[in-house]
Amino acid sequence: MHKVMDVHKAIAGTQVGVTTSAGSTGVAKLTVLYKELTDALPNGSMQEIRVIIAKLEPGDSTPYHSHRFPVTVYMLEGIFTLELDGRNPIAISAGEVFVEPSGVRMTGRNLSSDSPAVMVLFYVSDPETPFADPV
Repeated sequence: MHKVMDVHKAIAGTQVGVTTSAGSTGVAKLTVLYKELTDALPNGSMQEIRVIIAKLEPGDSTPYHSHRFPVTVYMLEGIFTLELDGRNPIAISAGEVFVEPSGVRMTGRNLSSDSPAVMVLFYVSDPETPFADPV
């Protein structure tokens, strides 16, 4: 009976994403930082996943651009102010997540006078698609 319970526990673990841990707790803890539904990801036979570090020094800004697919921004340091057409500016701080929508014209700025804005960008696209299109 003990073996059957171990099998059920292992199956349950794969369904909820439990991993083993070398520590006394027995499992690693998973924390969802952000969830958002989208229908804007590529649906070809192959996709390319990109993970990009971006750093804007104080006063830096991005070109005015759009993305063909959503870009997930995870802020590591500082504050990134995103200006999307038709919306109020959005300030994204360290530890926060924001998904830039596809097909929307935008620019981003580091409005700080003394701190960089550092972020990780997660982008799924058709292979070899440009990260951004200038507008």
